Amino acid sequence: MASSHSSSPVPRSTSGGRDGIHHKERGLSPPRCRTIRSLPDVCPKEPTVEARSLCNGPSVVAEHDQWTVYSSKVNLPAALNDPRLAKRESDFFTKTWGPDFTETEVMPSFYLSNITREHFGPYLQEMTQRERIHERCKTICPNKDDVDAVSSITTNHDKSRAELEQVPKIFMRPDFALEDPATFNSVLPWSNFHSAGGKSSRDVASSKLLQEKLSHYLDVVEVSIARQISLRSEAFFHAMSSQHELQDRLQETQRAVAVLRGRTVAMDRVMCQGPLQALRAALTRNNCVKLHNKLKLMAAVHQTQPTVQLLLSTSEFVGALELIATTKEVLQQELQGIHSFRHLGSQLCELEKLIDKMMVEDFSMYARSDLNRNLKEEPQVLEKVSNPNAASPKERLESLVFGLLRQKKLGFLDIYSNEMIIAAKTIVTQCVAESVVHIEEIDTEVVIKPADQMRLMTFSQWFELLKNVFENFILFLQRIKATLNVIRNVAVEVLHSNQKNRLLAEANLGASGQQASQDPLFLQGEAELAYLTHEGLFISDALTEAQQQHQQQAGLVFQDQNSTVGSMILLNLVENAASDPAPGITVISASREQSFMTGENMMPTDMELNRVINKIQELLYTASDVSHDRCVKVLTARAKDGSLERLNSAEFVSLSQAVEGFVRNTQDLCGRRSVSLRGSLQTQANRFVHRFHEERKTKLSLLLDNERWKQAEVPAEFQDLVNSIADGRISLPERKTSGPDDRKPTEFLLVNGHKYAVVGTVLLLIRIFLEYCQCVNDIPSIATDMLTRLSDLLKHFNSRSCQLVLGAGALQVVGLKTITTKNLALASRCLQLVVHYIPIIRAHFETKLQPKQFSVLRHFDHITKDYNDHIAEISAKLVAIMDSLFEKVLSKYEVKAPMPSACFRNVCKQMAKMHEAIYELLPEEQTQMLFLRINGSFKMHLKRQLARLGVINDGGPQHGLVVVDVAFYVENIQVLKSLEQLNLNMAEIWEQKR
Repeated sequence: MASSHSSSPVPRSTSGGRDGIHHKERGLSPPRCRTIRSLPDVCPKEPTVEARSLCNGPSVVAEHDQWTVYSSKVNLPAALNDPRLAKRESDFFTKTWGPDFTETEVMPSFYLSNITREHFGPYLQEMTQRERIHERCKTICPNKDDVDAVSSITTNHDKSRAELEQVPKIFMRPDFALEDPATFNSVLPWSNFHSAGGKSSRDVASSKLLQEKLSHYLDVVEVSIARQISLRSEAFFHAMSSQHELQDRLQETQRAVAVLRGRTVAMDRVMCQGPLQALRAALTRNNCVKLHNKLKLMAAVHQTQPTVQLLLSTSEFVGALELIATTKEVLQQELQGIHSFRHLGSQLCELEKLIDKMMVEDFSMYARSDLNRNLKEEPQVLEKVSNPNAASPKERLESLVFGLLRQKKLGFLDIYSNEMIIAAKTIVTQCVAESVVHIEEIDTEVVIKPADQMRLMTFSQWFELLKNVFENFILFLQRIKATLNVIRNVAVEVLHSNQKNRLLAEANLGASGQQASQDPLFLQGEAELAYLTHEGLFISDALTEAQQQHQQQAGLVFQDQNSTVGSMILLNLVENAASDPAPGITVISASREQSFMTGENMMPTDMELNRVINKIQELLYTASDVSHDRCVKVLTARAKDGSLERLNSAEFVSLSQAVEGFVRNTQDLCGRRSVSLRGSLQTQANRFVHRFHEERKTKLSLLLDNERWKQAEVPAEFQDLVNSIADGRISLPERKTSGPDDRKPTEFLLVNGHKYAVVGTVLLLIRIFLEYCQCVNDIPSIATDMLTRLSDLLKHFNSRSCQLVLGAGALQVVGLKTITTKNLALASRCLQLVVHYIPIIRAHFETKLQPKQFSVLRHFDHITKDYNDHIAEISAKLVAIMDSLFEKVLSKYEVKAPMPSACFRNVCKQMAKMHEAIYELLPEEQTQMLFLRINGSFKMHLKRQLARLGVINDGGPQHGLVVVDVAFYVENIQVLKSLEQLNLNMAEIWEQKR
């Protein structure tokens, strides 16, 4: 094997010939100077078979002496393919003088002076300029020898490459194999050599030519291989030259190791036998102590089954489960392989399954007895009375929940949910039975079903039953919430304990690892102990093994602590159970502490516990929903025959308030607003609203059909009603219980200082829409539906009044002789009063609606537009009445004496009648606007008649007569009240001069 030294094949020494290292004298063989030469051409121009002879072939290594393959003493591929040499090393002296030669440093001669750089200073200064010139010339004209050497190397390399390129590529392929027929035919084309008549001289020549060609290819490849071998031969000799020195060193090392082993054996015999014997005695004593503890532990395990039976007899499931778990853990960790306990593990598993069933049955019985007992009984959380050692009234439930969680029986909440639904049904049945007992009119033997019994009750009786049901369900939910709070507290306690144990385990592991890393002496002692107790190990191996064992022990520290604590608790549980037949809370507390200490393997995971906590909250929501659903049954049973639709407003409002109070209480109690009861109430409210609306719409229709459209007196109560609206109270006033009101009715209704002449129907209409607003105040949930119905009522009043007055329907319905201008003006004023209150009603409903429901308020905008259009049509009708009169009268007008003419006298008379009819009904501004329109109609017809008569304002006699009539007309109009300042602009009756 080759040495790893890179400077020389044998290590050099500065001590001359000491330590068995000899230096070869330089005079033994003359030095050889090897020049750079190219390899000769080994391929003849015409290759023959004889040229393949290696003995007679040309030289492959260019040196002074002839070198042949017989001069090689080793395997050449081994020398050329040495994998440990990064590069091929060559040393001229080693190759020339033999492998025993080693270079040494030559001591400087004492006869020669020390030459420094300062001695060459003058010479360098003198030659600096010449050197620069020489370098410049050398750059321009390169050296011929260098060019020849480079060209020679390049030529040889190109020549070698050219020779290799003569070899066909098929021989260089990695998958070259003559067994392949295609390859064989490509290399040896025998089809060219077989002629029809046998071998000919041409075929023989071709076969010889092919043979010579293949021989030539072989020679080219062999020469190339020989050239590569010559370039790498020195590396082989370099590798072989260091073998002798390596063998000598190995022998010295072997002798040193033998001496060391002899000394170690002597030390072991003299110094280690005694201490080792003492250590073995200490280990024996420790083993005896451990054996005694094992026997005690086996005795405790042997008492496990009787102890479990004793705990189960007192329903201490948690203690029994913890005892079983601790025993199984001790069997697996400390008593594994004990033959006498081979069946105990399976027996404990069967016993654990039995305890699971017992816990589920006990929890089911607990839930049933807790939910079905008297709701007014205390305490809220049920506890068995026979346990005097219970620390709190919740201990039984906590024990059951803790045991179920420990066994991961998370379906116990479903059991509680089913029992809760059954109990809710029972509550309604009991409340109905208790109410029916006090009602003599209901025979329980004839009417058996609770729903039929509820329909036979009066509203007050049924309402008291409903309030009793609400009260019982509130107590029912309070009890459920208290029970679920106990369950949640246990789950949260287990969750926090799991997190605390996990953090404690991580802290213990970190502390153990840090202590081990900071205590190397401890590892050293463990290594020495391992060496003393296990023969045949070295100290280094013992130290490594001690480190591995310590790391494993550090990883199991917490587990060993749990195992030790489990053994101690097992002994304590068995001793306590043996001494005290009723362990009570002591066993539970001890077992619970043990579960918390080792709870990560037995208790549910954090995700499961969080799921249980969320399910507890969902169970509380379910309880609220179930309570609401049972109340819905009570409500729908009563509403089946339509009795709830026939309630008056006060009764339905009281029902709505009771339901809203129950919904609010359950929301505060359970944290979620259930919708089933409110939805059922909403359905009944819709039916109530429909009946409420139909009654008032029918009432309004009857009032309108009987209305004679005459001004009615306003009672004081209606004036008070209007005043309360003006004060911002959009509701019906409370009925006064005092004596009769002595105030007299008034002719007009005062609204914000304005007088309104109204009919009796409008007064009742005001009270009706206040009833709508009052109903919305009492039942906000029906605001949208009530708004729609009120809009329909206002539309109905508008359309029906239009049919009766403008459409003259009152002539047939009521029997009026004619629709007078006073009727029209009175209808217009009533419509204006309703328009005045529409924005107030809109603002009131807007406060009761949600922002997303504001779109329904557009109905009021449409109604306002319809009313204004109706008012405008009445005004137009009044103008049209006078217009037809003017057309009829003025068509007979003639301009002749006497003046004023009869035509103008008639017009002024009719105008006075019109003013008398509407003056007290309409406000002054509307009266003036109406007469301006009437005056405009009069001027139009007069102008048309004057044009027909040909009368112009030329100052003639006819013009004078017309001026007298017009003056009479203006004087009579301006005499009327509120029309004194009216600008009639009578000059427009004349045609404008062009």
